[in-house]
Formats: sequence, C-alpha cells, structure tokens
Amino acid sequence: MKKISTITAGALLCSSVAFGGSFQLNLQGIRQTAMGGTGVAWPWDASTIFFNPGGISRLKGIQAYGSVNFVTPHVKYVQSPTGGYSAETESHTSTPFAIYVGGPIKKDSKLGIGVGIYTPFGSSANWGNDWTGRYVVQNISLQSIFIQPTVSYAINDMISVGAGFVYGFGSVKIDKAIPLEDVNGNEGQARLDGKANGLGFNLGVQIKATEDLQFGVSYRSKVKMKVDDGDATFSVPKSVAGNFPANGATSFTSQLPLPEILTIGLGYKATKALTLQADVVVAGWKTYDSLSFDFAENTPALKDTHDPRSYKNTVAVRLGAHYALGNQFAVMAGGAYDPTPTQTHLVSPDAVDANRLTLSCGATYQPIPKLSIMAVLNYTTTPRRTVKYEPANLQGDYQIKSLLPGIGISYTF
Repeated sequence: MKKISTITAGALLCSSVAFGGSFQLNLQGIRQTAMGGTGVAWPWDASTIFFNPGGISRLKGIQAYGSVNFVTPHVKYVQSPTGGYSAETESHTSTPFAIYVGGPIKKDSKLGIGVGIYTPFGSSANWGNDWTGRYVVQNISLQSIFIQPTVSYAINDMISVGAGFVYGFGSVKIDKAIPLEDVNGNEGQARLDGKANGLGFNLGVQIKATEDLQFGVSYRSKVKMKVDDGDATFSVPKSVAGNFPANGATSFTSQLPLPEILTIGLGYKATKALTLQADVVVAGWKTYDSLSFDFAENTPALKDTHDPRSYKNTVAVRLGAHYALGNQFAVMAGGAYDPTPTQTHLVSPDAVDANRLTLSCGATYQPIPKLSIMAVLNYTTTPRRTVKYEPANLQGDYQIKSLLPGIGISYTF
C-alpha cells in the first residue's frame, strides 16, 4: 500500500502549493500595475495603504478607492523528452480586487488612517480529468483576502512613517484522480477543501527629499497561513475502501508561510508632465522549505507527510513611467522582471512558475477634479521551461501567458 499512500498524500500536498510563487498577484493598484508594479516611493492614491503605508498622511484628503482585475492565465504543458503529448489549462477568469479608504484625518493633519481589503494571492487551474498529470492535480481553485487597517504619521515635511496590521483568510479546493479503478474502469477521486487564515503586518517609510525626488521603503512581514480542520474526501473502489479513512473522509491541518517582502523604491519627476519610478523587490521565499500535513485519521493508504519545497529568495526589478496629458488625462507604462522562487526539480502542475517578464500600460481620466477613472492592461509571459515534479515523477515543459485588464475608480472627499 505504500504506492497508494504516496499518491493520495500527494493530492493534499498540492493544495497549499497554490499559495506559492506562481499564484502571487501584484495587482493591488491600477496606476502602479500600469507602471510595472512600481509604487513604493510615490503616494499616488489610497492604494499606498498596500504599497507604502507611510504615504497615507501625504494624500490630499480622505480617499475611497476600488479596482478589479480580470485574470485569465494560459498554461501549456509538453511532455519531455519526447514532446509527443501536450495539454493546456481550460480558460477561466478570476477577479482579484482592491478596496481602500484612507488619508489625513483632517486638512494639514500629520496623522493619516486607512484600511485596505485586497487579494494578494489567488488563481485557478483546470487541467481536465484525463490529462497525464491527473494523479497530481485535475482542478484547483484558490481565493485569498487580506484586511489591513493602517495608520501613518508625517514626522516632518520630509519623512512620514506608517504601519498596518494584516489579517488574511482564504480557501482552497483541489480535485485529483487516484490510480485505482473499479470494475467499470472508473478511477478513484480525491478532493481537498480547506480554509486558511494568518496574521502579519506592513511597515513603510516615505521620504520626500524634494518636490521632484521621493523615496520609499516598505516591509511586508511573513504571514503563516494555517489550515485547521480541512476536509479530505476519497471516492475509491469498495475492494480497497478499508485502506482509506472511514466513510472516505477525514480532516487535516497544515500551514504555509507566505514570504516577507522588502521593497525599496525611487520616484523622480523628470519634467512637469513625466514621472519615472523604479522599485527593487526582495522576496523571502526561502522560508518555504517544506510542506507538512497532519491527518486526523491515518490509515495504510494515508500517512502524515513532510515534503521538500526548497524555494529560494528572489530579487525582482520594476520600472515605470507616468505622463500627464493636461489636467484630466494621464498615461502610464512599465515593465518588470520577476525571477521564480521554484526549484527545477520541484515544480508541480498546480503551481507552474518560471522567470516572468511583464509589460503593462494604462490611463487615467478625471472627469471632475476629485474623481479619477483608471484602466490598465498587463501582459505576462515566461520562457518555455523544462521541469520535473519529483514526488510524482512528472516531467515536462511549461509556458505561461496571461493578458490582464483592470479598471478602477477613486474619489477624494
């Protein structure tokens, strides 16, 4: 029964991997996304609650902000080394969003407050029921929401600081096949359904060196997402049902550390109309070295697991520009290079990742002085990457492409 144990535990192993590098969403602000993801140095709007909480006290008033993106990733798999088999994920659109309300508590106040609700991780992938990697994953869906109350204080005209408390919660569902067939040739099925939550914080310093030159430093702490009493259910042939938990179901606990992230940014107003930005992002993925599952009921086919992940720290570079076309219109553009934290021999098809190149553009329009309407188009691609998922001996080439439009609106009171 050792083979059954390894494969069944593998189904659960995949579930929390969805919180990993390939499911990280850098879409918390429309302007910032349009500028390659930059935004730590310059407090453009209330989304600075996420990018740099030190910038809240720099806003011109209390602002309400809302945005939504439409994420439709496309992942292709080609079996290697032969290349004779290929598969693609089915098209599905996710809608990560962001809501912020914040700013100085009154005019000319040094104290700013705010709250943000946003989705930093989340996606889905449906490989279908019959593809070659179905014993690893068939379908996975991840949702996560972070809530961040925040406070900011302008120490003087040059330096302001801020801090936010983070509470994160979410859910994950995964389906996979089990290589056990009944008399009709139907394969067994496993489903994992769990809810996770965790705590963290966000710190920021915003430095206004001159009217044209600004700097920012932001630190987002590690967040340990814990799953308690998740549901694991199994549908298997009666002949082997005794090797699985009673009634084909049990519960499990697990946890996954989301990385700490340090961002250093610069913003420079080159001309009256043109603002340039650059961010360097250091992500502490190395903390994700392994993943363990503790099942409430162990059986000959289901044992507690401890599997290596061996993620590595990464350094991403982001560049962006903002150009004002008069008082009402502005256009933005940018790009980013984000190296993958995953090891070549430990890439699972539920969390495919590779070095990512992102290009983006966007525009804003102010129909009235206090109201802004924003739009962005973000394109991300990866080179074709040959990897292996050693726990299941699944090897192949993967490539990711995605086109992400988004819209937003903000109003300053």
